Amino acid sequence: MTSSTPIRAIVTGHNRGLGAALAEQLLARGVTVLGLSRSRHATLKTRFPAQLEEIELELAEPARVAQWLATDALRAFVSGAQTVLLINNAGMVQPIGPIEGQDPAAIASAVSLNVATPLMLASALAAAAVDANDRRIVHISSGAARNAYAGWNIYCATKAALDHHARAVVLDANRALRICSLAPGVIDTNMQAEIRGSKEEQFPMRAKFEDLKRNGQLSSPEQCAAQLVDYALSDAFGQTPVADIREIAGAA
Repeated sequence: MTSSTPIRAIVTGHNRGLGAALAEQLLARGVTVLGLSRSRHATLKTRFPAQLEEIELELAEPARVAQWLATDALRAFVSGAQTVLLINNAGMVQPIGPIEGQDPAAIASAVSLNVATPLMLASALAAAAVDANDRRIVHISSGAARNAYAGWNIYCATKAALDHHARAVVLDANRALRICSLAPGVIDTNMQAEIRGSKEEQFPMRAKFEDLKRNGQLSSPEQCAAQLVDYALSDAFGQTPVADIREIAGAA
């Protein structure tokens, strides 16, 4: 993809962690970004005042997301772009623990944030960006979508849903739309700290994640974001609906 191609990107959860690193990577490459999060990023708007738009939106509440999508804001943002990129990054790992101890409201929030909102945004983008000849959707997935972990039944199920959504969308054979549910590897973010803070009876594999941190085996958000954006904007993107950035980066 040439740098002269007008690109517009939407990033959910852009206010911290991997989402913030993704937004910064895109902005640094001259891409105009719309950040959707429950709060604004502390500094990005100051650094990129003309390129960054931010919407405060409670992404774990589908009714609010639907209300925003009913406005013309998304269509106005992507208008005139030749390439439009949606990165569904926002997600949560809670509730952690065996099925009998999970709070119903926490389950609903996780399914809403991890599944309903990404699918709603994907559909809305496909409809809003009809004039763009290149529409790209990235679901930030996880190894937990492809391997089951004790204590993570909700997280595993919701990430697996994104993988299967991408597989099914590809069957629609829309030539102007590419999609990939992409696992980013294990990244040093607040989510990892949350995992290490869980009780072993909730998540029996906690010690493994503690070892990854202790041994310096976690990727930085910045390193991972650079790889993800490289792939999302490459000609190879969308050739497979489900992928792992570690395998792609290793093969490059």
